[in-house]
Formats: sequence, C-alpha cells, structure tokens
Amino acid sequence: MYWSSRRIRERRTLPFSDTTVAAAAGTVEVAAGKAAQLATSYPDYLPLYTDHGRWKHGKETWTNWCEGFLGGQMWLFYELGLGGNWRERAEHYSLLVAERQFDDQVHDLGFVLCPTWKKWWDLTGDRTRGDVVVQGGKTMASRFNPKGKYLRSFLAPDSCFIDIMMNVGIIAVAALETDDQGLLDVAELHCETTRKYLVRGDGSVSHEGIFDLESGEFLRQTTQQGWRGDSSWARGVAWSLYGFTSMYALTSNPHWLATARLNADYWLGHTSGEDPVPPNDFDEPRPSRRWESSAAACAAGGLMMLAALVDDDDTARRYHAHAEATIARLCQPEFVAHEPEWEGTLKHGSYHERRRLGVDESVMWGDYFFVETLARVLQTR
Repeated sequence: MYWSSRRIRERRTLPFSDTTVAAAAGTVEVAAGKAAQLATSYPDYLPLYTDHGRWKHGKETWTNWCEGFLGGQMWLFYELGLGGNWRERAEHYSLLVAERQFDDQVHDLGFVLCPTWKKWWDLTGDRTRGDVVVQGGKTMASRFNPKGKYLRSFLAPDSCFIDIMMNVGIIAVAALETDDQGLLDVAELHCETTRKYLVRGDGSVSHEGIFDLESGEFLRQTTQQGWRGDSSWARGVAWSLYGFTSMYALTSNPHWLATARLNADYWLGHTSGEDPVPPNDFDEPRPSRRWESSAAACAAGGLMMLAALVDDDDTARRYHAHAEATIARLCQPEFVAHEPEWEGTLKHGSYHERRRLGVDESVMWGDYFFVETLARVLQTR
C-alpha cells in the first residue's frame, strides 16, 4: 500500500544485508504458498483472522475491512515476478471488491481499494483502474464532519479513529488526480485534527477521539482496542507513523513529516531492546500476550518509507536499521508459519484483544503488511 509519492520524491535508497534479503526471499515464498492455498481451498473468501491457525469462517467480526489484503498480496507476488498466474488472481480478487468504491458506511476504503485497484493502476497505467480509486476517495470524503473537521469512524458519528490515517490517503490521491482542492482540504483537515487531538506530545497516540456533534468540540480520548483511554495501543502508533509518512509523501506538508518522526521516535524508544516486536499496548503493565506482530510489520514498512524521505542521513539510517532489525525478527521461525496446517503466514498477531477475536493468530493485514515490507526489501537489491 506504499503511496506513490506525488509532491515529495524519495531522497535515498538504503541497502539491506544479504542475510536479510535472503530471509525476505524465503519468507515471501512461504507467503505465496499460503495465499495460493487459501485461494484454492476457499475460493473468493476474504478472511480477517485465523482461529487456531485456520482462517475463520464464522461471522464473529467487529467490522469488515480486510477485503483488499489478499488481492493486494497477489499483486505483490506478481510484481516480484514469482511466476504462475498471480496477475490473473490479483485481477479477480480486485474485481471482487470493486463495488466497495461506493460504500459510504466504512472508514477503511484505503485498505480495501489501494492494495488492489491502486496497485493495478500503478502497475499498468490503466486510467480506468484509477477511476475506481478516485471514486473511493470521493466516497470516503463523504464521511467528513465539517464542525469537528474529522472523518468519522464506522462506529459512531462522534468518533474518530487513528486507523483512519491509514485510509485518508485515498482522498488525497483522488484530490490530486482531479485537481480538487476541496477534497484535498478534507484530507488535510482530518490530518490536522488527528495530529492535534489523537497524537500526544511524546509521539504516542490515542486509538479514538470523541467529539461533540453540535459544536464540533473535542471531548476526550478513549480506546476500543488498547489497554486504557490514556495508554498507547501499539498498532495505533504504527497506523499513525505509516499514515502521516504517506500523507507527507503525497502532499509535502511538513507538519505530517514532523508528526511521523514523533511517532517513529516513540516507536524506537519502546522497541529498541532485545525484541523489536511489541505487545498489544505499550503501557499495559502485564500484557496477556507477548507480541502483536501485525503492528511490528506495519511499523517496519512505515520506518522504511520514512527513512527514504527525511532530510537527515543519520536519522534515516537509524530508522532503516530498526526496520531491518524488525524484519529480521519477524522472519524467524517463531513468527513465520512454515508448518502447512497453519494457514496464515505471520503468527502472533491480534485482531481485537478486548473482544477476544483473533488473538495470538494470523491476521490478514499482518500478512499483507509483512509481504509488502518484504517486497520493499527485495526491490532495493
């Protein structure tokens, strides 16, 4: 889902060690095998998380936002030249989510359409594929609350999630493609509100902000998936880091770069010990699970992207080195499901600990961002 830069170009490409490249190549092969088996065993099924290692087929979900991640992996396998019929599969799984471009009930259209239709557009230059992305951005923008200046979450009109930072880029892409300043203002205003009210001074984040619907006044921070309202949910920090970096690449707004660096420094400050993979929440005193691997996979990708964009070479090398250490850790057998009976690729992820959904399992976005980050490693050789 790396956003193709529009107003900021990458300043550098930093190398990875031969050991990391070899580990990435081997792990991508594992992931391709898992995705092929999923598509063969459960055709057209778009899961969220596993249950004891097997993709769950019930209806116990909080919201459905993962339909773009399987097709997105397929596009990455095609882009990496893994052979087989990955392009045909990727096109098919992209077509399965085409109608979501008009879905105004969710805040996750970036997750759905950018790994699929935007990647299709990027790889082929076919403007008709871009039309789906543009429509998705316009649909997403319809969720904007003009009084509070935020995009409302799927949960309630007064709710804004940090997750939306991973999706607001689709509005910016639509705005830049159509030269629509009003659309771009929606994306920028949402980022400003998120930076002001959900990102704290130390770079940690709140999962959710609540606003007064009549006045637009910000009321409080809270959480749906973290330990407490004033704690820092690890995946939320990763979402913010990746999302603000993406918005900087798209718009060149220096405030988004500063925010991403704040998130990155917080992340490094809390994951620079022996193990760079965090628990579900950085502040929880006795986490019930040691790891939340999907947060680490997303953060590693965000750090790699940020390292390519910052002005300072020393900062870039620091971010890149931590991303590489995270990738190396996630490629170890403790995290990669080499055993055939485990249907996902990246183990030890969590969907929703509070609701006990997909805890210590494979999660579809974890697999996607892991593969995306590994592809980035392989493409910098």
